[in-house]
Order: sequence, then C-alpha cells, then structure tokens
Amino acid sequence: MSTDLVVSSSYSRRMLGEELRKARQQAGLTQETLAFEAGVDRTYISQLEHDKKSPTLDVLFRISKALGIKASILIARVERNYQ
Repeated sequence: MSTDLVVSSSYSRRMLGEELRKARQQAGLTQETLAFEAGVDRTYISQLEHDKKSPTLDVLFRISKALGIKASILIARVERNYQ
C-alpha cells in the first residue's frame, strides 16, 4: 500500500469521526445513547470519533439511522472536507 493511500485512509477516517461527533452533538445524544440506539458499545462510538476504528457499512447505516441522518449525507460531508 502506498504512503498516499495510508494517509488518505487515515484522513478520511478522522474526518468521518469528526462528522459523527458533530452529528451526535447536534442530535443532542450522548455516546452512550447513540451506542444503545445503534446496537453497539459506547466505547466503539468513542473509538470512531477518535480515529481509532472504521465502521462497517452496516454499522454506519445503524449509526446514521440513530442520528436521524442519511449515511450518504455523512459520507458527502467527509468527501467535501477531503477535497
């Protein structure tokens, strides 16, 4: 894997974590409440928000649903910041 791909992967993961945190805060949810609604552990939400994990597509859809936002909107926000 080239260095550019590693950097871009890390950057996109970090940006997704930031967008998830912003969306969670805008929804007025704690990490614990979001985790419960999405069927994941609170520590997993924390790891996503702090660039430690990448969600599977299934988990991203469940988190998005719990946030009341489409996954495509979250991804578009990451993509917009990426360019």
